[in-house]
Amino acid sequence: MSQRLPGKIRGSRATMNDVAALAGVSLKTVSRVINGETTVNADLASRVHAAAEQLRYRPNFGASALRRNDRRSSTIAVLLQDLSNPLSATMLRAIEEVAAQRGVSVLGGSLDESPEREHELTTSMSRHGVDGVIIAPASHEHHYLAVEQQSGIPYVFVDRPPQNLLADQVLSDSRSGSADAVRHLIKHGHRRIGFLGDSSSLFVAHERHQGYVHALTTAGISVDTTIEARDLRTIDRAREAVGAMLGSAAPPTAFFATQNLLTIGAVHAIRDAHAQHRVALIGFEDFLLADLLDPAVSVVAYDVGAMASLAARLLFERIDGQRPAPRHFVIPTTLIARGSGEIPPPPATRAPARAKTTAAARRPSPTARPKTSRDG
Repeated sequence: MSQRLPGKIRGSRATMNDVAALAGVSLKTVSRVINGETTVNADLASRVHAAAEQLRYRPNFGASALRRNDRRSSTIAVLLQDLSNPLSATMLRAIEEVAAQRGVSVLGGSLDESPEREHELTTSMSRHGVDGVIIAPASHEHHYLAVEQQSGIPYVFVDRPPQNLLADQVLSDSRSGSADAVRHLIKHGHRRIGFLGDSSSLFVAHERHQGYVHALTTAGISVDTTIEARDLRTIDRAREAVGAMLGSAAPPTAFFATQNLLTIGAVHAIRDAHAQHRVALIGFEDFLLADLLDPAVSVVAYDVGAMASLAARLLFERIDGQRPAPRHFVIPTTLIARGSGEIPPPPATRAPARAKTTAAARRPSPTARPKTSRDG
């Protein structure tokens, strides 16, 4: 087999023509091998497979319908956790708006916190010829995307960082935002603050728990794991967890929920106990009608649309051929006090007044906005 590489530009996708040239066979032979026909001579098939591997060629099942002269499909993929969740829906809509300005279509998919589904969808989207992928990953190992990335498909990670892959990422300031929420509850006198967490394996869930712990320990309050509930995931699980805590011998006087669905579950449970004017609540991530409840729900919010729009712009820069070092942006959070987070505890349980802390002690270690990261 000839070792002379065809005129393939580094960073662009290899085509069947490239494979045919390197293997020294016809385009029809490559097509037959790629499509799994068993009548191809074994030596020719071996040459085709070797050439495809050397060129990192990946079949593009949408090529006949989508390919243009510049080898772009005018399609990107957006893989989020659950497109039925309002937060994911907001992200998808913001990305669509950026894409529409360029005449680019968006293919969306839900990962459902499944690494297996993540692998399946990223592979499928890549093979169907998308020009790039925005992903809020479910897995904790992304080196498997390196081959696709090197073949010319850019990836931008949103809400959660990549692991073992150098790629652009846009995250919320989860740790500091969580610490702000818990400090706010402490400021209003609470010492027993229940914690409602998403799946412990998730980066954002870990960061938000760390913010909770940091705020408590900085205020001199011991962390009580009996009023922590993690790996909840759904409204119903959060509702059950809060109900159980409220029925305990020493119930929390306040709750911090780290995800919008968990906050909704907490609202249900607190109202079930007719305690909505006695038990404080702050949630991370805003949700529809939160400001219309009685009391309105205090939240730590961040601009989800801005996060998604930035991710889309970063992706299109790479699609257009820009090759900067991997970039890391952090979207700041804002605590919106609406009423539920300002409910004081019963007088006997209120925290004593403390001296003011320094700015450094009030927040976890600062995060630059934006910053460039080479460690993925």
